[in-house]
Amino acid sequence: MPSLTALLLEDCGLTGTFVTQGLCEFTHLQELHVSGNNLTGDLPECLSNLTSLEILDLSRNHFSGNISALQSLTSLQSLYLSSNKFSGDITALESLTSLQYLRLSNNYFQIPISLGPLFNLSKLKSFYADNNAFFAETKMPSLPPRFQLVDISLSCCGDGGLSFPRFLYHQNDLQSVDLSNIYFKGDHFPNWLLENNTRLNELYLDNSSLSGTLQLPYASHLVLSSLVISNNFFSGNIPTEIGALLPSLHYLNMSKNCFNGSIPSSFGYMRSLYTLDLSNNRLSGAIPEHLFLGCSSLGQLVLSNNTLQGRIFSASSSLTNLIRLQLDRNNFSGTIPDFLSNSLGLSTLDVSHNKLSGRIPRWMGDMFYLEEVIMANNHLEGEIPVELCELHLVILDLSSNNINGSLPSCLSPSRITRIHLSKNRLSGALDALHNSSTLVTLDISDNHFTGSIPSWIGGLSSLRYLLLNNNHLEGRIPIELCNLNHLSVINLSHNKLSGRIPRCLKITPLKDAESEHKVGVTSPTANKAPPGPLSFDEQVEITTKSISYYYRGEILPYMSGMDLSCNNLVGEIPYEIGNFHKMLLLNLSHNSLTGHFPPTFANLRQIESLDLSHNNLSGHIPPQLVGLFFLAYFSVAYNNFSGKTPQRIAQFGTFDESSYRGNPLLCGEPLRRCFEPPSPFTPKVPTGDGEDNGPIDMNFFYVSFGSSYIVVLLAIASVLYINPYWRRAWFYCAETASTTCYYFVIDNLIPKRWRWA
Repeated sequence: MPSLTALLLEDCGLTGTFVTQGLCEFTHLQELHVSGNNLTGDLPECLSNLTSLEILDLSRNHFSGNISALQSLTSLQSLYLSSNKFSGDITALESLTSLQYLRLSNNYFQIPISLGPLFNLSKLKSFYADNNAFFAETKMPSLPPRFQLVDISLSCCGDGGLSFPRFLYHQNDLQSVDLSNIYFKGDHFPNWLLENNTRLNELYLDNSSLSGTLQLPYASHLVLSSLVISNNFFSGNIPTEIGALLPSLHYLNMSKNCFNGSIPSSFGYMRSLYTLDLSNNRLSGAIPEHLFLGCSSLGQLVLSNNTLQGRIFSASSSLTNLIRLQLDRNNFSGTIPDFLSNSLGLSTLDVSHNKLSGRIPRWMGDMFYLEEVIMANNHLEGEIPVELCELHLVILDLSSNNINGSLPSCLSPSRITRIHLSKNRLSGALDALHNSSTLVTLDISDNHFTGSIPSWIGGLSSLRYLLLNNNHLEGRIPIELCNLNHLSVINLSHNKLSGRIPRCLKITPLKDAESEHKVGVTSPTANKAPPGPLSFDEQVEITTKSISYYYRGEILPYMSGMDLSCNNLVGEIPYEIGNFHKMLLLNLSHNSLTGHFPPTFANLRQIESLDLSHNNLSGHIPPQLVGLFFLAYFSVAYNNFSGKTPQRIAQFGTFDESSYRGNPLLCGEPLRRCFEPPSPFTPKVPTGDGEDNGPIDMNFFYVSFGSSYIVVLLAIASVLYINPYWRRAWFYCAETASTTCYYFVIDNLIPKRWRWA
């Protein structure tokens, strides 16, 4: 065993720390492969004994610490340390003068952008250090490097404001260069890199903060096949001679810049061009005829988000190999060209957000590979062709057109994930899509669909976004919707639905903003395919705070909510809705809901919009709602709530009278002040002059006076009945008093002429 020369332990499920017992005694070992395990800890110092090692592969583990144990392995030719947790500097590599292939990607190394510690490695040909920390040295190396690299990848991430690596001026054998995501400070396109390296095949400079005009080399570069300069700040026109200077390009991505002017016709000289992405610029004019006549190999054409105009292609186009065509968000007009029927391999067709007219072509049914049909926001009309039933669709977006008729009953693709048919004139019942169990988004809002919500929607187990709003649907909300365990957004508003809200409905956001954690790993340039064109930019319209917004891109998976407003729903609001802690919006307004405000709504800690207005709700508003710190819109207007409004603190301090109006028995800020009657046990506070100036309760006075009068009469009658002496005295006094009163009246009140009449 001491004479062992190669030890291969790749992907063996090894765990724990590096086992050094016996390993460091293999002094004749030339190859050691332990990649793809779960080994942890620092590198053992005894690795320095393996001085015969020529290949060492420790990649895809969890090693940490520095790499000082490797500095004596002077025979190493290939060193692979990618995808670990190594840190510190790379000065230990200075002595490895036999190194030819070095992989340090996806670690925490501190690497100078000049690569100064590697300058003496004269045999070094390939170097990858993606996803480490690059920094600018205060003192640059005085001598040029001794190596001549073939491949180099330094993509992601610098600390900002780095200068373009000067050692590249001395490289003449480069074939692949990746300097993406370095954030260089205002540098221009390095055309000298192409002039000095005539064998350069791949150049990736995306998201590198390059600016200025695109200056190409003076002489044609006949080898370059992949050029990516997307997501920079290039401006001005695309050089008119680009096709003649770079005729061998196979992949060209110039998207997300500030290029203006027209598309040069010289692109037609790129006979091998397969992917052309000029999206997200300021290009104008028409697509040059020379492009779609000369680029017969073109498979992916992406011109999205420009101001291009005119017809899409001429009838003589030779683009028969198209697989992906994205022309969305331009000003193209006319009809969808019939010549596309010759591109039998077409998989994606995106012509949305243009000014196209006419009908949806029936020849699409013959496109066996067509999976993504995106034609939203045009002026298309007519019915949905029944021929679309023949396609294995994954995405269908025909929203915001003038399409009428009903959905073909045969339309039920088994692999479809997204259907957007909103804002058309479609009608009839929902009789399609029965077997689309992979469906994630179903948006048929703003149409004229009738009938009830079909129960088979509950079988769409992958459904996340269900938008049926603004139609003429009626009947009850089917209980089968409770089977949708992944539902994030449900909008059934502005229909004629009746009955109760099912208690079992569930709302679950796809992602939670508080716990989402992303970890990305970038593979070396030599092994990665060129990045593809823009993917489908799905958008979902959600009404919140009484305003409709379109949510798309990275924010859409975080959206969750329920909108059942403007229907005829009755009964109580299910308290179970308060269990959807991650829900962002809830709108149950304009129904006939009764009962109390569910106290469980205080658990909606992430709610941003809550609308229960225009119902018949009663009782008190739970004061615990003041703990909803993200609430931006709140309305309980036009109900029968009573008692006090929630305390005006935190978010509730921002809501005005409009949030509470239409509740006659509701008081408190920002409404009128509440009247508090005094307690009957409150003692009377005397004034300074000893007088009681308070109001008299007249009802109490009358009752107490009458009771006292009756008690006195009863007492006198009792005494006269019991004691005869007092009874005789009483009658004697009564007789004397009546006689006296009689003569007093005769003598004083009656005139003399009437006394003896």
